[in-house]
Amino acid sequence: MEIRQCILFLISSALLALVSAQFSFTGDLPPGPYCPMVGCCGGRKDECSKPIVGTLCYCDDFCENRTHYLHPDVTNNDCCPDYYSFCKGIIPPPEEIFAPECKFNGRKVQWRNSVKSNCNLCKCEKVGQNNFEMLCETDVCIVESDILDTVNSDSRRYGWAASNYSEFWGHKLAEGIAKRLGTLEPHRFVKHMVPLRKHYDPNSLPRNFDAEREWPGKISDIRDQGWCASSWAISTAAVASDRFAIVSKGDEAVSLSPQYLISCNNRGQRSCEGGHLDKAWLFFRKFGIVDENCFPYTGQEETCRFPRKYNLIQSGCVPPFGVNRKEKYKVAPAYRLRNETDIMNDIIKSGPVQATMKVYHDFFLYKSGIYRHTDLSSQDRTGYHSVKIIGWGDEYTENGVEKYWKVANSWGRAWGENGYFRIIRGVNECDIESFVLGAWPLTVDPNTKNDVLKKKK
Repeated sequence: MEIRQCILFLISSALLALVSAQFSFTGDLPPGPYCPMVGCCGGRKDECSKPIVGTLCYCDDFCENRTHYLHPDVTNNDCCPDYYSFCKGIIPPPEEIFAPECKFNGRKVQWRNSVKSNCNLCKCEKVGQNNFEMLCETDVCIVESDILDTVNSDSRRYGWAASNYSEFWGHKLAEGIAKRLGTLEPHRFVKHMVPLRKHYDPNSLPRNFDAEREWPGKISDIRDQGWCASSWAISTAAVASDRFAIVSKGDEAVSLSPQYLISCNNRGQRSCEGGHLDKAWLFFRKFGIVDENCFPYTGQEETCRFPRKYNLIQSGCVPPFGVNRKEKYKVAPAYRLRNETDIMNDIIKSGPVQATMKVYHDFFLYKSGIYRHTDLSSQDRTGYHSVKIIGWGDEYTENGVEKYWKVANSWGRAWGENGYFRIIRGVNECDIESFVLGAWPLTVDPNTKNDVLKKKK
């Protein structure tokens, strides 16, 4: 008798192993009408247990009702699929077996399954005894229909149009502020930096000016920073690049590397989590940076591979054709511009400038027109962003003549007006006129084309 039991046990074990090998799970039943989402429950091993794929079933009511299915005559069910047929001798009619589900936006979602609604995750959960509802996160998304619809339905009031950008769809506003901006608020002592005073006639300034038209081919292209909070580095490199090309009259038309600042300017900076403009310009002045070809932008936190003491040639970089530059690209100390006309005068004389602005929710959705912050977004969900002002102008609108700045953003050409945006000028909209910086590039000698820094030693 014992030998027979052993033989039966070995046969049943072999069959169990063979069946189990057909499934990629351990301890769960294959999908079926009784246990479609959750496997059999564990428990004690006694004379009531029977082997089934990867686990044991019981002929008692040991397992509680897991709501995989409901039977009208039974309140406590075993969770194994053969419970009724093997233990009770009954087979529930198909109509009495169902998988709980929720209805969401015209579709059915099974219990414990999740779907995404814009930036929020929604999950079908049990609420009460036998009720099932979709429970959703309630975070604010970058793309919100109420802002889009309100701005676009009343263009006369707001003066600009909004757009649903696929790049931002499905992302939380908090994520956008953390990853699509990236300029840390200036320290108090930096904010009180004495502005540079220049002597000029404000009345001589033109009504319209565009650096791209004034210096064709010398203004750096629009970048896309991606999901890296690097506006501090991109705007610094872009302003310096433009000024090198303008001041050198094209001899050093170079695209400088923001990635170099992200990776190598690490003292007091946070790489792809933000940085201070004053520290970026100080690093630029003391150590210099390389060009884009030498260290391309990746928008990630990469290790700096350029020793600070190495010059441009030692770093393996190639200087612009026709000049004898050996040192890295450096600038004189950065200076601050105090008001609207100072900013305009400096752009005309030296090239684009760097500005820090406060970004509200609605700015992410800007498409065209002259931007001004609306009352549609929360006042406490903001961040700081660095941009490049390249010009200005005015425009006749339904509200009269409105002055604006033309500004280069770093969210790619698909955003805004081909990568640019216009914003109200002269009223410090979004603090854009409160902290504006410029710096003078140290270019090679215009006559000999020799390295200026080497000549000064």
